[in-house]
Amino acid sequence: MKIDEKLIERSQHDLNGDNHVMTSADTPLRDDAFVKSDEEKMANIEKLFANIMEELGLDLTDDSLKGTPYRVAKMYVKELFQGLNPESKPSLSVFDNKYQYNKMLVEKDISFSSACEHHFLPITGKAHVGYISSGKVIGLSKINRVVEYYSRRPQVQERMTLQIFNELKDALKTEDVIVVIEAEHLCVSTRGVNDKTSRTTTLEYGGKFANTDLRNEFYQLI
Repeated sequence: MKIDEKLIERSQHDLNGDNHVMTSADTPLRDDAFVKSDEEKMANIEKLFANIMEELGLDLTDDSLKGTPYRVAKMYVKELFQGLNPESKPSLSVFDNKYQYNKMLVEKDISFSSACEHHFLPITGKAHVGYISSGKVIGLSKINRVVEYYSRRPQVQERMTLQIFNELKDALKTEDVIVVIEAEHLCVSTRGVNDKTSRTTTLEYGGKFANTDLRNEFYQLI
């Protein structure tokens, strides 16, 4: 690739990142994403991140820094991005709504930490979820686990909102689900425009929540 073509490509990458581009409601994964074991991935990331640190001029023989490549590799595979692995997906057991509760159920202020897939900087915030049973109910902690699972991967907030919405809709066998996410993006607050106070809110809903009065009731509850 010629130098001018590379510069154009890099400019487009910057533009895409600042414009919050989402290409699909599914997380972009290669077909061979899970051929390697976690240990193999960690070993490779450790070497690669050590190269990044060396390029930045850091002294990896320093006691404070020499363990950093391993710590970052472990954090990426076992913690921050563990939601990429289907084996981490929570089991969503549902139960018959035997007590015939037919009003809205709301789980609010679900804290999460994610990472912007454009800059790999943190996204932190809260999710608010509501649903109306069509005959099935789900354990409250399972809602938190769904949020946790989809947040633990490189993300775009719009995609995360859709993924949580679709997962709960499928598990509960109902369209009557609503999801609101409010988050701070460090790619906005610590770089680029450096806006320290802005927040991003995304929303997805279906079924009965198309009714404005019902949505307003949900908003009042959260």
